[in-house]
Amino acid sequence: MSKNNGEYLIIRNDNKYEVIIGLEVHAQVLSESKLFSTSSTKFGSEPNTQVSLVDAAFPGMLPVINEHCIKQAVKTGIGLKAKINKRSIFDRKNYFYADLPQGYQISQYKNPIVGEGSVTLDMPNGEKNIGIERLHLEQDAGKSIHDIDPQNTLVDLNRSGVALMEIVSKPDLRSLDEVNAYIKKLRSIMRYLGTCDGNMQEGSLRADVNVSVRKKGDKKLGTRCEIKNVNSIKFMQMAIDFEANRQVDVIEEGGSIDQETRLFDTKKNETRSMRSKEDAHDYRYFPDPDLLPLKIEQKLIDDLKKSLPELPDNKKERFMKDYGLNSYEANVLVSEKEISNYYEEVAKLSDKKLAATWMMGDLFAMLNDKGLNISKSPISAKNFAELVQSIKSGEISGRIAKEVFELMVESGDNPKKIIESKGMKQQSDPKELEKIINEILTKNKDKVDQYKSGKEKLFGFFVGQVMKQSGGKANPQLTNDILKKLLKG
Repeated sequence: MSKNNGEYLIIRNDNKYEVIIGLEVHAQVLSESKLFSTSSTKFGSEPNTQVSLVDAAFPGMLPVINEHCIKQAVKTGIGLKAKINKRSIFDRKNYFYADLPQGYQISQYKNPIVGEGSVTLDMPNGEKNIGIERLHLEQDAGKSIHDIDPQNTLVDLNRSGVALMEIVSKPDLRSLDEVNAYIKKLRSIMRYLGTCDGNMQEGSLRADVNVSVRKKGDKKLGTRCEIKNVNSIKFMQMAIDFEANRQVDVIEEGGSIDQETRLFDTKKNETRSMRSKEDAHDYRYFPDPDLLPLKIEQKLIDDLKKSLPELPDNKKERFMKDYGLNSYEANVLVSEKEISNYYEEVAKLSDKKLAATWMMGDLFAMLNDKGLNISKSPISAKNFAELVQSIKSGEISGRIAKEVFELMVESGDNPKKIIESKGMKQQSDPKELEKIINEILTKNKDKVDQYKSGKEKLFGFFVGQVMKQSGGKANPQLTNDILKKLLKG
């Protein structure tokens, strides 16, 4: 896949192919109980320990809607700038798997709870809006386990009935970078809202990926293939890259693309056919007779709107306006709610731009190296702000600040305590610095003469000598100013 003027194209012979991508993201609703039962949704429990009679589809057991899950779906819809449908219907989607005890999945088909919306991506070439086609609620199936018993497939029903939001994008994505940005933005919005934790390792966020190709300039969409249940951004990108190239190869050889469902083999880095793609009628959708149509009052929508936190796009604008950050800095610092909260706490107590620079540099590098998120940072926001202010005020230099930072990571101590106990305070007394500089100039009269005769690069030599003699504590700006004055004399 090649990049040409911001476009991602597959080139074969003299033909250029455009890749069309749509995502069906399955986001687990953040809820302590399931969509239609009171069973726990806690991750990592022993198999089949969180299964009610409803989840196991015992005869005569009726589903009861979890009101909290409904509110979570509406909040997500508002966050996606989408239409909230005041009337929606739960349907039975009929198919037969061992881990689906009912023989059907309760989902939504023609009348979802949330209609069209959009997500704005910040790309290198500017903003891009990705259309949201719908968000509907559905219950998850159980889990089939194939790698414990060589002779049998085991079934764990702990996930059976867990509430999912299926967020279906329009086929607006055109590159692997856009897929990356879209998933991260979607996850960020839901985390801000508190409607999904977005933990892909635990299966809280996964996606079915729809891929098709067409010759550049064509308006008609190509035949799409669906890659099921991909659980990381990296695997999504790998699957799309393979599948798009596979489709181009088929077309270039004179064949045609079959609409089908495929799986992605992460070990072989390839997609493989699972089955021909079902149409809606294959699932024999019909309204669930045990559940009345869901009606949502406008008051509930209005109340939920009022309760929403500040979302990433709004926070980005505020950070740029109030804190003087550029678009890139603001994007990074609002990407996660915890990061934005940490930055705001630091910004209130220190220089805002310098705080952003140090957070995105040294702090993030340290957290990444230790495999920590910002909520587990060994440096508190208050202590980090004090470090930034110590740099800003000239108490310590940037170089010494890096040493202080390392000691803060190791000890968790306040930077002031470290600076004082280690004698790291920057030397900013003009008289003391002038004395040091005069001594250096006296010892290096030959180099002073060379400097005055035009060898101005020697200025760096003098600065280095001052830093060496002061143990790196000399105020750099003050050192430069005094040196320039004395060398002119």
